[in-house]
Amino acid sequence: MYEMKEISPEEIQQKLENGEKIELIDVREDDEVEAGMIPQARHIRMNDIPNQLDAIDKEKETFFICRSGGRSGNVCAYLQERGYNVVNMTGGMLEYKGETKPKSELA
Repeated sequence: MYEMKEISPEEIQQKLENGEKIELIDVREDDEVEAGMIPQARHIRMNDIPNQLDAIDKEKETFFICRSGGRSGNVCAYLQERGYNVVNMTGGMLEYKGETKPKSELA
């Protein structure tokens, strides 16, 4: 069992405000991201991750987001077992204070 890497919502927000190009994937359901997601994030529902492995760069550090950190933690464990470089955002969107937009505005 690997130790899972974690990052706080504040650290994610700081990276974005600093202009860092980071890979963010939001694994929440459609209605949740429509209520607001981090504009720089891509949306891949948790249940779609196994079919979307080719859309995730195995070598690049990728940050995963959900509502509270539980689902994204499960996704990180799943991907980490397969050799992906993943980081879970603890506290999820419940604790994220940065800019969010409905997914429909991000197309």
